[in-house]
Amino acid sequence: MQKLKINMWAGILDIINCVLFAMSWFVIFGAAFSDAAAGTHATSGAGAFFYILAWAGVVLNIVALVQSRRHNISIVGSVLGIIGSALFGFTAILAFPAIVVLIIAAVFVMMQHPAKNGNNASVN
Repeated sequence: MQKLKINMWAGILDIINCVLFAMSWFVIFGAAFSDAAAGTHATSGAGAFFYILAWAGVVLNIVALVQSRRHNISIVGSVLGIIGSALFGFTAILAFPAIVVLIIAAVFVMMQHPAKNGNNASVN
């Protein structure tokens, strides 16, 4: 069975996003508190970086899903990667569930098991 590089990159981005999403609350809250003290409004810039990476994760996992399906590789990891990245992409409040789902997604994406179809069943 062929291993796809796009799946490896999707898994790596899922792991990176886990770390970034864990840091995001501290960065966003820190920016909010410093904005309140200084009277400025730069919090949206701090959050934009994390949202851009979340949506990049959605796009990369969609590409991995299409390629995995084309090469008869299980799509469980890609689907979980899309869900995990989209959770954070909609709101940073869902950072913890996104982290949990992305950890599981990274494991499944990097394993790259063959898809289980009725056509591939062996007869004993």
